[in-house]
Amino acid sequence: MMAVMERILVIDDDVELCHLVGEYLQAEGFATDFVHDGESGLKKATDSEYLLVVLDVMLPGINGFEVLRRIRATSRLPVLLLTARGEDVDRIVGLEIGADDYLPKPFNPRELVARIRAVLRRTHGDGGGLPSAPDVVCVGDVELDPATRTVRLDGKPVDLTSVEFNLLEVLLREAGRVVPRERLVNAVLSRKFSPFDRSIDMHVSKVRKKLGDTDNDEHIKTVRGVGYIFARPREKVKA
Repeated sequence: MMAVMERILVIDDDVELCHLVGEYLQAEGFATDFVHDGESGLKKATDSEYLLVVLDVMLPGINGFEVLRRIRATSRLPVLLLTARGEDVDRIVGLEIGADDYLPKPFNPRELVARIRAVLRRTHGDGGGLPSAPDVVCVGDVELDPATRTVRLDGKPVDLTSVEFNLLEVLLREAGRVVPRERLVNAVLSRKFSPFDRSIDMHVSKVRKKLGDTDNDEHIKTVRGVGYIFARPREKVKA
């Protein structure tokens, strides 16, 4: 019998699509539950244990953004958001709320499975491009513990999504050195770099906000045309 934590929840009102996705996920060894409206999906996502949620933006009742917002209020459960193709606003809003990844509709089910695998690798730290060393990383007032996947800022806990945690870990381990955007995309999002994909920049912006960065006091600095750098204490970086 499949373990409880090997289930994936799909919240989408397209019944035919759900059946197709279910077939592909079953072939990959996942059990899949389906819900076709926002209210029921939210209840199932918060009352049960799932490995990941596939969430459509357009849902009857409450929409996918509101479902995601309420999930994030209490949980770091990985969420892959399904958006309308060409709707950049949907993707930006989803990432700002806390989506771990997104996939435009219509999509190839094989790509969905690949994206799910990538999110799970990042979430569970099993080779998704991050260093595997379990040591605690401390740079200035930021402390990151890979073993417990927790972050503290000046001793106080910082609530990060799995993508944000992995992004911060890469930057902390390279503190004082510039990390190119291409490397961040490959390591953190587990996909090929595209100069037109601004997802990694959105994630960096969210981490900055959670670390309390301001124009006069930044942990993460932008190096224009190259990437990002986590500045060591009293370190000045010309962008």
